[in-house]
Amino acid sequence: MGNTVDPGASVFSATGTPTWQIALRAAESKQARDIIILDLREVTSFADFFLICTGQNKPQVQAIWDEIAMQMKLHAGERPHNVEGYDNAGWVLGDYGDLLVHVFDPEKREYYGLERLWRHATTVALPPASPTS
Repeated sequence: MGNTVDPGASVFSATGTPTWQIALRAAESKQARDIIILDLREVTSFADFFLICTGQNKPQVQAIWDEIAMQMKLHAGERPHNVEGYDNAGWVLGDYGDLLVHVFDPEKREYYGLERLWRHATTVALPPASPTS
């Protein structure tokens, strides 16, 4: 059994783009590090995907989250059901129903180890960014 899936396997937004991919591109645009997408569909029913990434400090963690929230609203027409941890910015958790976004600082990411806790989930192969004109 492999540990990656086709990046096309996903829940799609109104535009046909996977919601996790919209969030991924937003996180990349703010230089988020160590980005992974976990496919949870075979593991749990409360969410389909996790996006997990790291910002180097509080302002960057908040900037990553702000960009994800803006792009999800703009391109998917979605607002988070709930956001936790924004003011402290050690771990911002955004709940989009099918997609849970986790933006960590390095210390909190190491401490909580979501990748370890959800090791039975499948890691989605990240698609290359589209070339810009």
